[in-house]
Amino acid sequence: MSAEKVQQLQLLQHNLQNIQLQKQQYQSQQLELESALKELNTTEKAYKIVGKIMISSSKDELLKDLNGQKELVDVRLKNFIEQEKRLQQQMETLQQEVMKEMTKDKNSTENKEE
Repeated sequence: MSAEKVQQLQLLQHNLQNIQLQKQQYQSQQLELESALKELNTTEKAYKIVGKIMISSSKDELLKDLNGQKELVDVRLKNFIEQEKRLQQQMETLQQEVMKEMTKDKNSTENKEE
């Protein structure tokens, strides 16, 4: 079994965990934005938080801003999902290679003992 492949597998696992963490953060942002948009559609007065204060703002301006943010989050989330799939495929391929090497090494060890 190749130690290099095992290290590569560990690196892929680490990268996958990072991607999944970032994906979760963007999913959380997506939910918050969807909730804010839904709430904004049911109210007549709108406020925007700037620093530590809330100021009255145009509902249309806020809708435009939130929709823009949501679009950006959606695109980034889609990219993270694609990266996650790619890493999972790479890991599966590498795991199969490592398993084949392990089986091959085990068989050759058993043949030597006979």
